[in-house]
Amino acid sequence: MKFIDESKIEVIAGNGGNGAASFRREKHIAKGGPDGGDGGRGGSVYALADRNINTLVDYRFARLHRAKNGESGRGADCYGKGADDVILRMPVGTVVSDFNSGEIIADLARDGQKALLARGGAGGLGNLHFKSSTNRAPRQCTPGEAGERRELQLELKVLADVGLLGMPNAGKSTFIRAVSAARPKVADYPFTTLHPNLGVVRVTGEKSFVIADIPGLIEGAAEGAGLGHQFLRHLARTRLLLHLVDIAPLHEGTDPVRGARAILNELKKYDEALYDKPRWLVLNKLDLLEDRDEKIAAFLRGFGEHTRHFAISAINGEGCRELVYAIMEHLEQTARREAGAAAESARESDASTI
Repeated sequence: MKFIDESKIEVIAGNGGNGAASFRREKHIAKGGPDGGDGGRGGSVYALADRNINTLVDYRFARLHRAKNGESGRGADCYGKGADDVILRMPVGTVVSDFNSGEIIADLARDGQKALLARGGAGGLGNLHFKSSTNRAPRQCTPGEAGERRELQLELKVLADVGLLGMPNAGKSTFIRAVSAARPKVADYPFTTLHPNLGVVRVTGEKSFVIADIPGLIEGAAEGAGLGHQFLRHLARTRLLLHLVDIAPLHEGTDPVRGARAILNELKKYDEALYDKPRWLVLNKLDLLEDRDEKIAAFLRGFGEHTRHFAISAINGEGCRELVYAIMEHLEQTARREAGAAAESARESDASTI
């Protein structure tokens, strides 16, 4: 697979350097006093979101990431050098969680976002910190603290505005080719798509959105059947789902209504929040129908769920432009609502602090 979207790694921060117990020794100075320096800080391990990286393939093969220890302190008030931090660059959209507890440590949702994965140990104290009027020759010093050690699960959730879902061979890859510059593999057999594809849809010179095509789902996907279950997580960040349905299946025994309902059942089993997202029905392959209106009406009656629907032919682009403009309008309205809700929340927060 070209697309690596999950991996397990281990990160080990550096230990702090030990403090030194030393005394000043110079000619004609019999009792120079303590001069042991502190140990240096151990290196920490950070994650940094980088938009120039799009998979976790580097972490599939490099599992262990270790920062260096801090230097120990020395005499003559010399402090140990702190170790450099280790920066792990990851794709935007990576979720980092503790492998054992499942606790989410970081959600790298924007480019340049930085998160601490393992903190380096603090350096130990030298004996110069322990001198006092009653303890003029302290021999105490403290060791450096141990750095944190963690096993982490990395999971990539692609950042897309619109997600495509549907049965294998519903025409998702053909649709994304029709509306964007992405060129996923297209063939006349199911399971052509083996990894998610992203495409940027240019509506006008200044308006665009990102669309994600994931492998087709089958019944039992929520329990792990087929390929699509591995990638359902990539729909979690989308603002709109397009449910593509093959309205003109090649095999006469295939029931489009049953297939469409099966997809919704799998979506609901996998994640209720994903099921509740705005979802439009897109009836594809109009070019293969003669009695279009009758077939579409029959499908909608059988499907029963009241949702916005469009009829298109992705192979020749029929109906695609209207759908793209409707998507753009929906995304703009959603963005305005979210901005208004954020502003209202900020005003309430300010009012509560006064």
